[in-house]
Amino acid sequence: MKLFSERITKARFVKRPNRFLVRCRVGRGIISAFLPNPGRLLELLLPERTIYLLKEVPSQERKYLYTAVAVEREGVPIMLHTHRTNEVAKYLLQNGMIPGLEKAKVLRSEVRIGPHRFDFLLQEKGEEVIMEVKSCTLFGEKVAMFPDAITERGRRHLFELARLSEQGIRTAVLFVVHWPYAEVFMPDYHTDLEFSKMFLEVREKVQFLAIGIHWTEALSLRQEVKILQIPFSYLEKEVEDRGSYLLVLHLPQGRRIRVGALGSPLFRKGYYIYVGSSMDHLSQRMERHRHLRKRHRWHIDELRAVAQFHSILPIRSSERLECHIAKAIGEISEWNIEGFGSTDCSCPTHLFGFSKDPLHLERFHKTLQYFRMDRYWKKT
Repeated sequence: MKLFSERITKARFVKRPNRFLVRCRVGRGIISAFLPNPGRLLELLLPERTIYLLKEVPSQERKYLYTAVAVEREGVPIMLHTHRTNEVAKYLLQNGMIPGLEKAKVLRSEVRIGPHRFDFLLQEKGEEVIMEVKSCTLFGEKVAMFPDAITERGRRHLFELARLSEQGIRTAVLFVVHWPYAEVFMPDYHTDLEFSKMFLEVREKVQFLAIGIHWTEALSLRQEVKILQIPFSYLEKEVEDRGSYLLVLHLPQGRRIRVGALGSPLFRKGYYIYVGSSMDHLSQRMERHRHLRKRHRWHIDELRAVAQFHSILPIRSSERLECHIAKAIGEISEWNIEGFGSTDCSCPTHLFGFSKDPLHLERFHKTLQYFRMDRYWKKT
């Protein structure tokens, strides 16, 4: 299957001004392209990554001449065009290429049931099946996750499919993972805890299938389709609001800051990652760091009072990983503030500095992906 017959132009990613716009470098020029993907894509859209651009037919309705359809990771194109994922799923179903659904027939696309619309109506083993398709572009080395941003719409889809199942209608969700090396699929409970809880809640009512596919450089689909394992027993233990977090702050100017018994160390200008944890009510702890008006209890409160909030990234786990994460972040950081946030453990510090935004650094995302995803694979 070749998804695009038109000529594809390769470019270099520069930045993403908003969810649906990317700026790319072609030769010595910068061009803007429409990005048909609302996901965060932070680990994919890194500076200088190769972007595949489709040149569209000019029209008055079209604001941009180019559409970004894929991005390379480790030399492998990753499909970004979420609107075309249903075409891929339909092709795989019609050609019997999905293990376990080789005999399924596509009866209809865009099926409306009451106020809700689902992607496909199938017939399989004499039964009709309502199927929803999700495009997955978040993965580490061997583990893929969905979603990469909170999706209330996705949670509602699971709820409605479960409700249809209770009425005697067979339902399924197909997660199409655009990474050929994935072996395991999980809901992203780090990013969207409510979706993940719903995923587990309806698992006996809704059939979940996850497949890994492989795109060539010509954006042709290879024939191999892999079924991915879903480790439900592991998820039942891990999908809880507890674990560690990375608080990212920006300090525009260097300055000395009074931090309790540490005195007034010099904080260089740049970005700081603070590694913290809460093994109970993690979301509440993270929400606290978003606000300035609060009683100062910890070292991080002093820095937060003068630094700009950038982002906060949970790493949910039943294990206490805070010190392991701090060690890993320390190995990729440029400097640290000794003794900061580590008075109750043996770590040298839990605060690390970067001259550039760490969310634009590949080494940071590899570290984050390890603790969020690939740690599971390494343990098994």
